[in-house]
Amino acid sequence: MNDAILSELASLCSSLNIDSSLPDASSHPETFLFPRTARFLRPDSDYDSEYWLNSSDNNHAVAERYSKRIALIEKEGWSSEARQHPLSKLLKHQSELRPGEPKWMRICAPMVRYSKLPFRELIRGYGVDLAYTPMILADVFKHSQISRETDLTTNPKDDPVIVQFGAPTAKDFADAAELVAPFANGVDLNCGCPQRWALSEGIGASLMENPELVRDMVRQAKARTSAVQMVGGFTNNFPISIKIRVHPDLKKTVEFVKRAESVGVDWITVHGRTKKQKNSEPVNLDAIKIAKESVDVPVFANGDIFTLDDAKNCVENTNVDGVMAARGLLENPALFMGYNRTPLSCVREYTKLAMGYGGTHFIAHHHLMYMLENSLSRTERRLFN
Repeated sequence: MNDAILSELASLCSSLNIDSSLPDASSHPETFLFPRTARFLRPDSDYDSEYWLNSSDNNHAVAERYSKRIALIEKEGWSSEARQHPLSKLLKHQSELRPGEPKWMRICAPMVRYSKLPFRELIRGYGVDLAYTPMILADVFKHSQISRETDLTTNPKDDPVIVQFGAPTAKDFADAAELVAPFANGVDLNCGCPQRWALSEGIGASLMENPELVRDMVRQAKARTSAVQMVGGFTNNFPISIKIRVHPDLKKTVEFVKRAESVGVDWITVHGRTKKQKNSEPVNLDAIKIAKESVDVPVFANGDIFTLDDAKNCVENTNVDGVMAARGLLENPALFMGYNRTPLSCVREYTKLAMGYGGTHFIAHHHLMYMLENSLSRTERRLFN
């Protein structure tokens, strides 16, 4: 962030009685920015450091940065063996959980621009068991060094984290999954984004009309990530999941989830609306329940979760294994802890995290706008916004 942005945030911190000093480097280890590797540039060959160093768009500074990242990975204990299966909580007995902690999973949805590293770290302190990255375009990610250095930032504290990709082909999805697998707890395929641009690109909800393609995408991603092992889960395999919407004809949804299960998908998240329904229309809990009853793998519910009571009601009516919130967490990152509005501690902590990790003023400001929406007067909101 530049000095002007830091000054503006510091003024905000002062008005909210927040300590605006930056976090110590020891408490916020360097973000892992994805390096270019020859394994991707030449997928059929083994890693060749000389080839990587001689790539036309790399230089000595990039090589030094790459070496620094490798050293950080080794120092901080990055390894496939050390990563916990993201659904290990579902295997625990109630007595193994913290007092008051539900058996079902509490999940932060993938949110474009918003579910980035500072926000993921924040919500883990308020009861979230599993957090997703924003959707990343798989074809751009695998071809663009800029995308790999900006679209995915993580560190050893970012655990468990699921990287979500939007992809139109099995090869794009498998390529991207293989690149991130050593540094994530799972990869998710977006089959639910209803936006027009996504449909035109053949990603998101457009995949709901092509279950055989989705089967192939899951199958290839599973094969390409088979070397990465997890601990503490239903299986030791690296997890591949999908996030879907429901069809107007629920028979198609049942067939869709069964086909995905048949090729080893590890869990399915179901948003209880069709791709044509608006967020103002109620979620179809019956549709989510039908999807849950159709498969044996864990199923998570998504849509209209704004309070802890909403989440409990969803679980009671659908028997799902977890509940995913998006807008609700933006407005109140502590909703899974039972808060009805954002506690000031959230605002304070997010501000420190945003300033400590760095990022854009736009995103930090919007996060604070969402968090303070129900705490400020109309005049204060107009001034702040």
